Amino acid sequence: MNEIRAYLAELTGQGLARATIGRKLASLRSFFKYLTLQGVVDQNPLLNLQTPKRPRKLPEFLYTREIDALLGFVDATPQGLRDRAILEVLYGTGVRVSELTGLNLGDLDLGHGSLRVCGKGAKERLVFLGKKGCQALADYLRKGRPFYLARGGNPGERAVFLNKNGTRLSARSVRRLLDTYVRRAALEKKVSPHTLRHSFATHLLEGGADLRAVQELLGHVNISTTQIYTHLSRDQVKKVYDQAHPRAYG
Repeated sequence: MNEIRAYLAELTGQGLARATIGRKLASLRSFFKYLTLQGVVDQNPLLNLQTPKRPRKLPEFLYTREIDALLGFVDATPQGLRDRAILEVLYGTGVRVSELTGLNLGDLDLGHGSLRVCGKGAKERLVFLGKKGCQALADYLRKGRPFYLARGGNPGERAVFLNKNGTRLSARSVRRLLDTYVRRAALEKKVSPHTLRHSFATHLLEGGADLRAVQELLGHVNISTTQIYTHLSRDQVKKVYDQAHPRAYG
């Protein structure tokens, strides 16, 4: 056991991340489990050794002005209509990129502003989309999707978002198109589809939404996962300070 602790100290001294150290310990634990089953050693010395906890980082999110900047570079071409609808749905519903690309026409109810998505573990849930998102999606379905559908060989394709070949758009393609608009908007941040999901949750909570409701909309099994979004933006913290601290104004 002393040797293992010394090994841990050496890994820590090398400046390795906790996640890396955890993976190395997991490998060792599995190796000693095998040795125990083979009768080479009497017991697994790592059985009760705790893996270093990973530090929980605050999620990156975009401010509303950055969301507006992102959408400001989308045009009215068929591709632009599709891309605007994608960005509006990602930010307006907080769905995962896999849930977005998995959408079929039968999952949409724009009249009630709702979408049925299939999340992790094949669990279905209902998410909601505001007026701007519904309008962007309706414009794409009316003017943009027929353009892509005509380029494919299957007029009965049910996927909502299509690629240049008229088939279902991939998650990788969504990430690439988002990268394009991030560059055009000159956002000095690393932005992924999940960043829009983080922004959705952050802005809901800042607007006073109930944590349980946000948990339901995000499709989180445990509320502890949702609680990472209870951080406050710098602007809101500054606003609270200005309103509450007696020394905020001269």
